[in-house]
Amino acid sequence: MKKNLVTSILYTLITTVILGILYPVLVTGLARFWPEKATGQLMVHNGVVIGSRIIAQPFTRPEYFHPRPSVAGPNGYAADNSSGSNLGPTSKILVDRVRKDVERLRRERSDRLVPVDLVTTSGSGLDPDITPAAAEFQAARVARARGISQDVVLKLVREHTRGRQFGFLGEARVNVVELNLALDTQDLLGDSGKRASSASR
Repeated sequence: MKKNLVTSILYTLITTVILGILYPVLVTGLARFWPEKATGQLMVHNGVVIGSRIIAQPFTRPEYFHPRPSVAGPNGYAADNSSGSNLGPTSKILVDRVRKDVERLRRERSDRLVPVDLVTTSGSGLDPDITPAAAEFQAARVARARGISQDVVLKLVREHTRGRQFGFLGEARVNVVELNLALDTQDLLGDSGKRASSASR
C-alpha cells in the first residue's frame, strides 16, 4: 500500500509539472510566433476591433452580406455558446424553419436556386464563411442597397473567395466579415465612375 501511495503522489507531481507548467509555457511560447492567431484573429478597422475572422456575426441590413443562420445562444451567433440545434432532417421544426427561409430568400431573388448554406446552420453556429454561390446569390441585393454596380460587388466576392485548404480540404469559401469590411472600404473610396454606371442601369 505504501508503494501505491508513493506512486500516486509522484504521478500527481509529475503530471502537474508537465501539464500545469511545462505545457502552458510551451504553448504560450509558440503563440508568440503567430500572435494574430493566438489572440483570436481579431479584425481592427480605424483603431476599433470590429470582430474576428473565425466567428460569424449577425449581419441583417440589406447592404451587407448575411452569414449562415445560427442557433448558438438564445438569439444566435453567441460566441460563448457555440452549438447546433441537434434537429434531424425529419424534424418538423427544422423543415418548417428551412421552408420559411427559402420562401423569404426566393422573394429576394427568384432567378436562382437558394444555396443550402443560406438556410442551414453549421455545427458550431459560428461558421464565419459562406460558399461563393451564397455570396453571389446576395450580390444583387447588396448592390441595390448600396447603389453600386453588381459587377463591383461580384468582383469583391471573387477577390475574397478562398479555395480549398491545402488544395484538397473542404470547399471554396468567402469570409462574410472580411467581405463586408471590403464593401465599406469600397464605399469610402467613393468610386464615382462605378456609382455613375450603377445609376444608369
